[in-house]
Amino acid sequence: MGLPNDDVVLIEKGKKPGETCVITINCPDKTGLGCDLCRIILEFGLYITKGDVSTDGRWCYIVLWVIPDSTMTDERWASLEERLLSVCPSCLASFYYIQQSSCSTPTPVYLLKFCCLDRKGLLHDVTHVLFDLELTIQRVKVMTTPDDKVMDLFFITDTLELLHTKKRRDETCERLDAVLGDSCISCELQLAGPEYEALQNGASALTAAESEELFSCELSEMETHAVSPDLTKLKQATVKIDNSLSPGHTLFQIRCVDQKGLLYDIMRTSKDCDVQISYGRYSSSVKGYRDIDLFTVHKDGGKIKDPEKQNALCARLKVEMLHPLRVIITNRGPDTELLVANPVETSGKGRPRVFYDVTIALKLLGICIFSAEIWRHSTSDRQWEVYRFLLDDSCEFPLASSGAKNQIVDRVRRTLMGW
Repeated sequence: MGLPNDDVVLIEKGKKPGETCVITINCPDKTGLGCDLCRIILEFGLYITKGDVSTDGRWCYIVLWVIPDSTMTDERWASLEERLLSVCPSCLASFYYIQQSSCSTPTPVYLLKFCCLDRKGLLHDVTHVLFDLELTIQRVKVMTTPDDKVMDLFFITDTLELLHTKKRRDETCERLDAVLGDSCISCELQLAGPEYEALQNGASALTAAESEELFSCELSEMETHAVSPDLTKLKQATVKIDNSLSPGHTLFQIRCVDQKGLLYDIMRTSKDCDVQISYGRYSSSVKGYRDIDLFTVHKDGGKIKDPEKQNALCARLKVEMLHPLRVIITNRGPDTELLVANPVETSGKGRPRVFYDVTIALKLLGICIFSAEIWRHSTSDRQWEVYRFLLDDSCEFPLASSGAKNQIVDRVRRTLMGW
């Protein structure tokens, strides 16, 4: 029969704003469930302070202690509960989500097109509205005209699957109008047509030098300079494997610097590498470090005994802890571009909140974005989501200065990592 709907996901909120909340999930297990749950929690801007995961392969019990940000209203808590419930394989989940999960048709993509007068922070303000409305940005094309007008094309999907209704579309446009104010010239929202496919196929290609720097397993020279105060700590990350403590499981002992989305990155890597976590403990941060113990099995149910497999997993985990996101600044002719990349899950999902975090970092620095775009790029071993931002020069940040470039990379990277 399964558990009643109310017992699958339980959220115990703190008594005061900003206090630790406890999220408990008790449901049948499925491959990648931990990754899916952590991804949603990251998307809602929650910081996981500690966690416990336990499963026998059929049923799982997960407890996560989280700290909410200032945007967590009662409405968003309710939405979070529904979103978490939607990925739990419960036979009594709501009819709406059963329909959603059983439907084989892809989620429809909508085109949000608006034109307005340019100003600092505009792109982030629009992105903030979309995140509040739980609209996911799939692709974006932002262009600034010579007369200081902006034409933005956002290709979005709706987590709530309601954009087919006039009410939802009107609400989206009204929220954007409130943010854009008198600067708004036009705003349209409709199903995307052939232009979505054209945008995917017509994205600017990376040069060989950009690809080598962006997708290297090592930190780029610019990133190394930007995080030099933290580099010693970052490189102290350790991953140890022990097959002697459990008769049926391989133990991974991880110690690394704390950062935003760390548990998501570990769960994503485990999922992509066909490693199943039977029991895991995500300890509280102590002096900026995390200790994680994972009792695991391979997808065939056995221990991970192959030394090559063990070394590959350790190396992959270390890379994800050292720099799960890549940030560089490059010159293309007279233009200065900020490039950000993150690995895409094998399921095809990109990391949440990247566009949001980059745009808020640039807004706080007072840097205007002349144009922006998102696309997918494939390397030999994985697919990446790439964000390109063409930056406007300013007196505060003369982009010809290496010091200004390093400061931009530092602020963007720190925002993405939650430092």
